[in-house]
Amino acid sequence: MRPEVLNSGYPPRAKLLFGVIKMVSRQPFPDAAKINFYRPDFYGDPMRRLTQQAMRGESEWSVGERELMAAYVSRTNDSAFCIGAHTATATGALGDQALVQQVLDDLDAAPISTPLRATLRLLAKITRDEPVGPEDVREVLAAGVSTGQLESALAVCFVFNVINRLADAFDFARLTPAGYASGAKYLLKRGYG
Repeated sequence: MRPEVLNSGYPPRAKLLFGVIKMVSRQPFPDAAKINFYRPDFYGDPMRRLTQQAMRGESEWSVGERELMAAYVSRTNDSAFCIGAHTATATGALGDQALVQQVLDDLDAAPISTPLRATLRLLAKITRDEPVGPEDVREVLAAGVSTGQLESALAVCFVFNVINRLADAFDFARLTPAGYASGAKYLLKRGYG
């Protein structure tokens, strides 16, 4: 059930911003962005910084690969809003909608690198809350993933497991394809900060 405070519990400046963005973009201001304005000191500002670092900070993974990880974690969690948002963003970053869909539909058959496939498998296992041990990490490293890449992927996994749960608990409104595309364009241009 969606708490009413997420519809109306914002200061006047935030409400004005939401209205201006809706008027300019002709798209509703997404709930994933709105939630950052409710209690910004508790959730919004710290989570924005963490997400920006995980998704756009220094990494051996490309922006597109990290967005694909976000979409894959979201698919594993069956988080409808986040699947739509990060499928669109991964598609925009990678320039290949068919590839993104193949990864989400059938990881084993998707034409991606062995290191990325091994990493996505580990992220899914963590997301499903299955036991993960040293052998799982060794398997990913043996597939050619560096420790830096592993740390970066785990940061993406953490961030999107939090965001997916919020999106589902607060019943984030799903967007139209045009709405997701507009959000993706924004995220690719300006990031999460």
